[in-house]
Parts: sequence; structure tokens; C-alpha cells
Amino acid sequence: MKYIFNITLLLSVLLGFSACATQRKATQSATSTESKTPDVAAEKLRFLQRVNDNRLYQKNLVASLTATIVTDGKDISVPGSLHMRKDEVIRLQLFLPFLGTEVGRIEFTPTEVLVIDRIHKEYIQADYTQLRFLRDNNLTFYSLQALFWNQLLIPGKQQVGETDLSQFNVELSETGQQEITISAGAIAYCWEADKSTAHISRLQASYQGQTSGRTTLDWQYSQFRPFGSKQYPTRQVATFTTAATNRTHTGSITLELDTPQADANWESRSAVSGKYKRVETEDILGKIMNF
Repeated sequence: MKYIFNITLLLSVLLGFSACATQRKATQSATSTESKTPDVAAEKLRFLQRVNDNRLYQKNLVASLTATIVTDGKDISVPGSLHMRKDEVIRLQLFLPFLGTEVGRIEFTPTEVLVIDRIHKEYIQADYTQLRFLRDNNLTFYSLQALFWNQLLIPGKQQVGETDLSQFNVELSETGQQEITISAGAIAYCWEADKSTAHISRLQASYQGQTSGRTTLDWQYSQFRPFGSKQYPTRQVATFTTAATNRTHTGSITLELDTPQADANWESRSAVSGKYKRVETEDILGKIMNF
């Protein structure tokens, strides 16, 4: 079930390489902000507040879904489910079409990554220090959480608060999408948010590693549906290219969710059967691509 591990590669890439445009562009944006009038600065802050206020209040999000994975020239669609508990876990489960039998699951918690292959009865369990690109760039579970929950993020922080909004810059336009950027060391982030709704509709990213090559990411959000008093994007498409595993991989994953629910009646940690074999690895990405 190689596609299980291709999804894990994608999710790991999403964690580690959320860099938008170039460092030079981020620096220029920050510099240009200093020359803006107070009225423009206030307008930018108001828009950032609207974007940040779109965060969901719910602790839990559960939804059935269809996952379409395109990688290495192959295209496969499988049913699945998404279970998220804020600040605790992101779990993606994949099932056999028609039969509904689970073939694998991928689970991210604040302390570790767990990948279970039900077909071969194997699993990978690794903490984030084993993902070098995460460790070196101060990126954590909370980075991936922000992407899945359709939120802004600041590397090294659990969440973006009101007092953090001054760290972002906004390129205002009369209509359409507003561009939001932030730089953090050698990494810069860029989001597009709709002017009228303040919904985040896209993240574009790229990162050039000193030894790992270039990685790019394009994550798009659409089909927003009511979820409590807010709205959540039930269609998410993430496309990536990475050379982090010694050869270039290109792929995408499309998640099409049914109506999300705030169900809290589920366990936040997966138990691994003693009959399963643990696969040890120092570099989880390299190991995943060898399955």
C-alpha cells in the first residue's frame, strides 16, 4: 500500500516547507510597511483580525472523505476519514473502496508521528527530532494543525493571538485576494485571503535547502460550509514537489470532505497491536519512500 506512505510524505512536506516567494520579498514587504500611513496600517490590521477571527471554536472536527492521491504518474481515489482534536491530534484514515476495511492510518500528535500499515502489519513511530527539516526550522505539529484548520501560523508558536498580528504584512487590493506574508528566519510564509469573507483560500510556498534541494507547496481551500458559527473548507488540494528524499518527487492530495461534525466521542491516541512490526528509521522520509 505504497500510497499510504506517499500521503505521509506529503503531510511531512507540508509541515516542513511552508516558505513563500523569497526571503528578499518578505524583507521588502516589511520595509515598505514602515512608510504606510496610519489609516492603511489600521486597515491591514482590521483585515488580519477578520482572518484570525475566522478560526473555528470547536475542539473536535470529524468528517468522512474521499482522498485522491496523484504521485509518480499514478492516480488513486480511496474513501477515508479525518479526525482532528485541537492541540492533540490529526488523524487521517484510509479504507478499501466498497469494503470499508481500514488499510492504514497516519496520526500526528504534538510529540510524534505514527504511520500504521494494516496490510503488511507494520508501523513507524518517530518523534519530530527525526525529521531534520522540522527540527532545523523550528516547525512542529502546530504548523500542520494550522494548515488543516485553515489558519495563519507563526513557527514555534502554538497559535496566533491578537498581539501577534503585527508580525504579519498585508498587500491590500481593491478586490479579490489579499496577500498575507510573514518571515521567520530563513523562511517566509504567504497566504491569500478573500477580501469579502476573509477566508484563507490558498497557501503558496517554496524552500531551498542547503542539502535537501528545493521543495514547493501549493495548498488550496474551497467549498466552505457552515461549521457552528463559522465556515470550514471541505475541499483541500495540496500539491508538492520535493527533492528531500534524494530524488525529486511530485504529487498531490485532494481531500473532499462530507459535512464536518464536532463529534468528541473518539480516542485521541491510536493503539498499535503487539502483532505489528515496528520499522525503525532515523530519516522517516527516506524510509517511507523505500516501502
